Amino acid sequence: MSATTTPIAQPLAPSQPVAAEPAAPAEPPAWERLEQQIHWYGRHARQSKRWYMRIKLVQVVAAGVIPVLAAADLPVWVAGALGALIVVLESVQQLFQFHSNWTHYRSTAEALKHEKYLYIARAGAYAKAANPAALLAERIESRVSQEHAAWATEQQHHQQQGSQAG
Repeated sequence: MSATTTPIAQPLAPSQPVAAEPAAPAEPPAWERLEQQIHWYGRHARQSKRWYMRIKLVQVVAAGVIPVLAAADLPVWVAGALGALIVVLESVQQLFQFHSNWTHYRSTAEALKHEKYLYIARAGAYAKAANPAALLAERIESRVSQEHAAWATEQQHHQQQGSQAG
């Protein structure tokens, strides 16, 4: 058959009608923002958790090794260096607030996921909303703003504590 030839027979139509898949609800403009925020908060929660766990693990091991070194009749500076390492690591943890960031970021990520699933199911506040997409946008921005305000307040608090100590 050449490129200019058309087939004689048309394809057979199915004997039973094919059920059309239900159309997915159109994603509102806030949907991309929601997905980005869930990803950002989830990623930063994981990073903060990893740093917090690493720091605490090194602190625990160093604290456990100090008595062994003291009993092993090693130079005193070795145990002193490990003690100093513990203090430095705790200072880094306090400076960067890995534990606090971990818990706040995880909480925000989970709250945003909660909003996502309520919106998809048209449940909760979205069940009777006249404009669910607008409500989603408002609730996303409200949650992100709350997180930012809490973070800023905590940073000011830690800055004030640091200036009072110095």
